[in-house]
Amino acid sequence: MRVLHVISAPGQGGAGHQLRLLVRGLPHDCEVVTLARAGMVTAAIRDGGTTVHELGTGRGAATIVGLRRLIRRGRFDVVHTHLYRACVQGRFAARLAGVRHIVATAYHLSEQLIEGRPASAGARALYLAGERAGQATIAVTPAVAGRLRAWGVPEARITVIPKALDPDEFRYDPVLRAVARARLGIEPGVPVIGGVGRLAHGGGFDHLIRAVGEVPGATLLLVGDGPARVALERLAGIEGVADRVRFAGAVGHVREMLCAMDVFASPPGSATAGLVVLEALAAGLPTIYATCPPLEELAAARSAVDGAHRLSARDPQSLPRALRTEVLCHQERHGSRLPPRSAGDRYCAKAMAAAVDRVYDRVTGR
Repeated sequence: MRVLHVISAPGQGGAGHQLRLLVRGLPHDCEVVTLARAGMVTAAIRDGGTTVHELGTGRGAATIVGLRRLIRRGRFDVVHTHLYRACVQGRFAARLAGVRHIVATAYHLSEQLIEGRPASAGARALYLAGERAGQATIAVTPAVAGRLRAWGVPEARITVIPKALDPDEFRYDPVLRAVARARLGIEPGVPVIGGVGRLAHGGGFDHLIRAVGEVPGATLLLVGDGPARVALERLAGIEGVADRVRFAGAVGHVREMLCAMDVFASPPGSATAGLVVLEALAAGLPTIYATCPPLEELAAARSAVDGAHRLSARDPQSLPRALRTEVLCHQERHGSRLPPRSAGDRYCAKAMAAAVDRVYDRVTGR
């Protein structure tokens, strides 16, 4: 079966990495078309042997016409769209090209924002119009599924398939650790507390900057970029820890940065859906988190993961206290790494691909 994946911007919100893992695991002839300029994630998809088409940054009717032409030429059996713009334009184009089997994946939807942009009534109406052209919509979290239902997407069309990872991609490498620390100007023996995510206002990284001031001798490594970076750099200066905070910027893959860390923290307010916490566990890091649905499910089932500590929502001192404790434990282990841990097979890339393939089976009647 031939499947065309249409994605708006491969680097947005980790969707590109999810698509890379998906096409690698699907037992079909997959191709990808991106509606944005090529980036590191697109190159990784292409390096994996998948054909990648670049339609550029055009919008509106021209994009739909170009997609329709590509879909007809490729004679695809299924069109699978990813992210808002691709879900609108891609589903219309697939329908115009005569494709009967259309699937979409919704990653980030809220009442206020659609993937970082204001969620106007017109934007929601356009999304729903495109949704009626398809047959199934995959939500990456129960919250996204709830928003789809609130918008009017029929329950029967919605399937929740969580984001996933390949644990082997995050295994610890001391060589990568040394290279990353040398580039960042961090001495080998300095304990490093790390955070990963978009640096947005209200994203929680201000808590980490304030907390690191209460962890003597530790350096804070923030990986990611966004509109709040300048404000966070200014806050580090105000708190007197500017010399102990490193801003690594956006990276194509976080493995090297995770290798450079000794403790991982996902502070209150960070919007990661928990996947980055699972990546840190796979890298052998002790993790401190405010919200991580996969780990919360395990804790509720009394199957807590070793080395994962949930912060108290009512105690503002729980973050610096937990950081001090984990740094001390790291020193007592003489810097040795914890073994890789996971939240179970449900969040493995192979399970995600198998679940998506079952959706294809359902919509095609295979």
